[in-house]
Amino acid sequence: MESYFGEATPKLGFGLMRLPKTKDGKIDLEQTKQMVDRFMEAGLTYFDTAYVYDDGDSERAAKAALVDRYPRESFTLATKLCAWMGAHDEKSAKQQFYTSLERTGAGYFDYYLLHALQAGNYKTYDKYHIWDFVKEQKEKGLIKHWGFSFHATPDILDRLLTDHPDAEFVQLQLNYADWENPDVTARENYEVARKHGKSIVVMEPVKGGALANPPTKVQEIFRQADPKASFASWAIRYAASLDGIITVLSGMSNLEQMEDNLSYMKDFRPLNAHEQQAIRKAQEAINGVKSIPCTACHYCTGGCPKQIPIPEIFAARNRQLVWGQLQEGQAAYDQLAAKGNVASDCIGCGQCERACPQQIKVIQRLKECAAALEK
Repeated sequence: MESYFGEATPKLGFGLMRLPKTKDGKIDLEQTKQMVDRFMEAGLTYFDTAYVYDDGDSERAAKAALVDRYPRESFTLATKLCAWMGAHDEKSAKQQFYTSLERTGAGYFDYYLLHALQAGNYKTYDKYHIWDFVKEQKEKGLIKHWGFSFHATPDILDRLLTDHPDAEFVQLQLNYADWENPDVTARENYEVARKHGKSIVVMEPVKGGALANPPTKVQEIFRQADPKASFASWAIRYAASLDGIITVLSGMSNLEQMEDNLSYMKDFRPLNAHEQQAIRKAQEAINGVKSIPCTACHYCTGGCPKQIPIPEIFAARNRQLVWGQLQEGQAAYDQLAAKGNVASDCIGCGQCERACPQQIKVIQRLKECAAALEK
């Protein structure tokens, strides 16, 4: 294995997208502080947020729980500029950078990313001259390293890395369930990035939490291979075992998840041959499960004209598809419907599909959910 940029970075990163919440839906700052403390005590240093996470509260939480409480040189902070969400022109897109600096109080960003480039939005970053803008901030010392997060096809990734060879890293969705998924093209994107010599930050290693509670057949495979290992540990160690990985982001939502992750990532060891074989069996098993591959990022809901809770509807249907919990899935959907939120409200505008990083055919899936769950 050749040396690469970010090789010495601890292989677990703290993703601040799914922080613990209080009963009123706000970020639980006290628990977040405890999680940050445990993470730092373990010698881990990489924190990841974004301008659009929790309407900016994620960046504010980073300030309160991390930046205001630890020496700036003791950690690295990543955030992102989203030119297609929360911006309507070049000026407002660029303003996100300065707003992020103010929210976090970080002074500079160790890693800065163009956020969630997809087929329908990546040209916006050219239109608003964001590539050049980010380079200018690096020249000023306000950014140490820059790259982009990506949710599209290998040919687009190849084009972007050819056009922007000075991008220092790429953030990709990599997990064992999506490795050969034709909609996510995880393996092919990974191979394109490595062909260009780019290091990789991994996002969605546990697929929005789905791989922390995988289908029954997958659970049986992992229990047989190592009955003491958590299901999430298989997913995170799988991603961290790949070549060229800077760190693997885990969006931990409580102290229990933090402690579990630290138990096997504080002193990370790559998967051995026996464990890799178990992963291959799990991949075969999971390919036979026809679930809706939603990670509950909620990018689809912000612009929905009917305010349909798409991830929650998909979660209700997945209880039936993945677990065979027909009554429980129906009950979950009925609770949503009681609030006036139903799948059949979809008017097919396509906003959700343009925003979805998983490339889900949301309109068709909502029709399927309506047929299965509405009586």
